[in-house]
Amino acid sequence: MFGLMRLLVIGFLVLTVVYFCLLLYSRAVRREKLEADWEAGNQELDRDNFVRTGLEDYDHSLRRKLIWGVYVVPTGLMILIIYLTNFH
Repeated sequence: MFGLMRLLVIGFLVLTVVYFCLLLYSRAVRREKLEADWEAGNQELDRDNFVRTGLEDYDHSLRRKLIWGVYVVPTGLMILIIYLTNFH
């Protein structure tokens, strides 16, 4: 039982680090893309407001929500492996 708890705690910590790294990377890529769009000619707003508005839209996008799969997919696979190992 202690082995399982240790696996869950360490696994959660590792997945949290991966989640935040992926989140920061994805946000940085989106910021660069917004800055490139602004420089390409969409200059109705000043640069800071254009990027801020784009990042606010990104915060509510599906791509941002899909990053939660970092927790869901490995946890689901671990549950499936434990189930198949013990009950089949």
